[in-house]
Amino acid sequence: MNYIIFALIAYLIGSIPFGLIVGKVGYKIDIREHGSGNLGGTNSFRVLGFKAGMLVTLSDILKGTLATVLPILFSANVNPIVIGIFAVIGHMYPVFAKFKGGKAVATSGGVILGANPLVFLIILLTFFLALYLTKYVSLSSMITGIVAVIVSFAFRETGLLIVTALLTIFVFYRHRANIKRIINKTEPKITWM
Repeated sequence: MNYIIFALIAYLIGSIPFGLIVGKVGYKIDIREHGSGNLGGTNSFRVLGFKAGMLVTLSDILKGTLATVLPILFSANVNPIVIGIFAVIGHMYPVFAKFKGGKAVATSGGVILGANPLVFLIILLTFFLALYLTKYVSLSSMITGIVAVIVSFAFRETGLLIVTALLTIFVFYRHRANIKRIINKTEPKITWM
């Protein structure tokens, strides 16, 4: 019963569409009608700018973290990292935004932050290094997922390994169109300030 309750709460937390909220409240823009149409941080950066993109990205990370630590805060006999997965599902398929959400990257990072801050730091550095080298957010996100699996394996944390592998599958699945554009050399690159 505890798993069902915490999974539902985590899903609802993950379903909070911060990209939509920040766009509509701060800019009177529905970001689903602009850029990639995605509710995540990358589209928020592109459509709304740096400050809004940072706010959306940090909020999406923290909702994954909150969902993951919720069972700990309530001393529930529930595996926190399993509950975090439901926040990622909520982020990808949010009930509050007609089940059209983000690509699972930031919220997955938040789950990892809640489970193991050191692994999160490693993957955060990996993401920025990959982004600097490739200039593709999508490719950097997928590389980061692979590194998360490798690091979890190296740390010998079986639960974290299973969850990072599952989250990486989510990230790759949500980036199917990006993979095609990378292959066709039509994927947009970022420009550094």
